[in-house]
Amino acid sequence: MTAPADHHLDAYWMPFTANRQFKKAPRLFTKASGMHFWTDEGRQVLDGVAGLWCVNAGHARPRIVQAIAEQAAELDYAPPFQMAHPKAFALAQKVAALAPTGMGKVFFTNSGSESVDTALKMALAYHRVRGEGHRTRLIGRERGYHGVNFGGISVGGMVANRKMFGAMLAGVDHLRHTHDPARNAFSVGQPAHGAELADDLERLVALHDASTIAAVIVEPIAGSTGVLIPPVGYLQRLREICDRHGILLIFDEVITGFGRTGAPFAAQTYGVTPDIITCAKGLTNGCVPMGGVIVKDSIHDTFMQGPEHLIEFFHGYTYSAHPLACAAGLATLETYAEEGLLTRARELEGYFAEALHSMRDLPHVIDIRNTGLVGGIELSPRAGAPTQRAFDVFLACYEAGVLIRTTGDTIALSPPLIIERAQIDQIVGTLADAIRRVA
Repeated sequence: MTAPADHHLDAYWMPFTANRQFKKAPRLFTKASGMHFWTDEGRQVLDGVAGLWCVNAGHARPRIVQAIAEQAAELDYAPPFQMAHPKAFALAQKVAALAPTGMGKVFFTNSGSESVDTALKMALAYHRVRGEGHRTRLIGRERGYHGVNFGGISVGGMVANRKMFGAMLAGVDHLRHTHDPARNAFSVGQPAHGAELADDLERLVALHDASTIAAVIVEPIAGSTGVLIPPVGYLQRLREICDRHGILLIFDEVITGFGRTGAPFAAQTYGVTPDIITCAKGLTNGCVPMGGVIVKDSIHDTFMQGPEHLIEFFHGYTYSAHPLACAAGLATLETYAEEGLLTRARELEGYFAEALHSMRDLPHVIDIRNTGLVGGIELSPRAGAPTQRAFDVFLACYEAGVLIRTTGDTIALSPPLIIERAQIDQIVGTLADAIRRVA
């Protein structure tokens, strides 16, 4: 018989969580430092997922903690509409300096979900401003995850995130996903097969006509659906097709931004420059909520016309460029720079890949995918109980002192970029043991 739920947990409706199950056996963290969390029982847990893909520099970094505290005492809030504060401009300049050449403008939000909806609105407004207001269609991709606001779930392609919420945005279509285990199982790095899947965009152009399509949005690496790495040449081909038809290309780099793939952005890792990049998570090391939309100068400049006293883009948030978030962001980028963290995944990629692929012969493992410091281990689902096997592995790892993440029957790993080789060994050793023990 399961224990009754703890009543002091009742009021909080938890996100993306089986609430009733959790509250019967809660897993609570009360402290974090470096590579580790501590539970309310005092147990140390190695963080194998950077919190939620976001704590790239490790937990409780002194420079970031100090910056937040000092900012709260100096300027706790400043209105972002028709006013500003110096750190907003300083952070935008530093982010733009990390972005691909020609992407020099940054609009701040408070989350990845807000960044996506902002980017979609920018794309629609951009075409209207330049006299092509008939470009209203947005193209996402099956199995894509672009946050949980209405724009994001409309262009997203994860069924559970969509099915309960009605018709969503009109005029949205989807490319096929790139997951092809028959040809690409156990690929190390980018899979060899599948560049031609980008040609699915030509099918949608033929169906809808290019003159109706505003933008295509994809994750360079589809993270939340189970770590799907882009096939060799796929993103390049998508870029070429968008250019051919005057369609904007948006990269959702909320997960891949700030060092996860061994470069500041996956756009640089794969050598493809989009028109717009969405980011969040690693921007502030997860310390204060913040997101950003990085835009080509030419897109921004298109809006800068007409009388100078008029607002050019009717969009923004009360907490855009919040002073505490900007302070955290500046300290985070300084920490990344001082410790070489934005390229560290490239140095560890080979060791991480070898460790992950050492599990290929374990029971129930049907695929392993990796790039930089991100990996996915896909397990065969239990008959009649999809997701349960992976969740049991998650619980076994947690009890053994390692935090992993599951999405469906895929285990996702994305450790802080400060990870050492011995900690990679600990994560993989614990995970392998859990996979062996879970039937």
